[in-house]
Amino acid sequence: MNWNIPNLLTLLRIALIPVLVLVYYLPFGASHLVSTAVFGLAALTDWLDGYLARRLGQQSPFGAFLDPVADKLIVAVALVMLVQRNPTLWFVIPAAVIVGREIAISALREWMAEIGERAQVAVSVIGKIKTTAQMTALLLLLYQQPLAGFPTQEVGVILLYVAAVLTLWSMVIYLRAAWPLLTGEGGGEVR
Repeated sequence: MNWNIPNLLTLLRIALIPVLVLVYYLPFGASHLVSTAVFGLAALTDWLDGYLARRLGQQSPFGAFLDPVADKLIVAVALVMLVQRNPTLWFVIPAAVIVGREIAISALREWMAEIGERAQVAVSVIGKIKTTAQMTALLLLLYQQPLAGFPTQEVGVILLYVAAVLTLWSMVIYLRAAWPLLTGEGGGEVR
């Protein structure tokens, strides 16, 4: 493994997951503020590790593997905690869409990599916009309280739905790119 700054930031993001859970469930008045700060720090490391890896030329196979895993883990954990607090159909639907898509696309990327076609399902612009909407939604939902009259929960739920729609849209883009190979019409090796 390369012990470079981008990889260390990715490992930090993973290490922040149990901290996020602990702080979220601790019974003290500022737990929502501290859990939001922990998630915000994790979101910042997500952006920063990719930026530094490209800028410093420190991209590595380990980082390419671990970065998306770290992202999916912290998002899934945050969604599970929020669903536990808001066990309503209207909250569970976008959370299930987001988690389900992440599992499906991860499996698709793994399969595409096995047959040497990983570039067909590279991250798209829509995926980056989805991630921004998703991270912003989760920050607002973790915060829980109105902020200077700004309705964080309501805007957070709206952004969660925006992220879910973008999640489905990006999944369609990935599936369309992979479809010829999935159906055996693309000339790639199929098992």
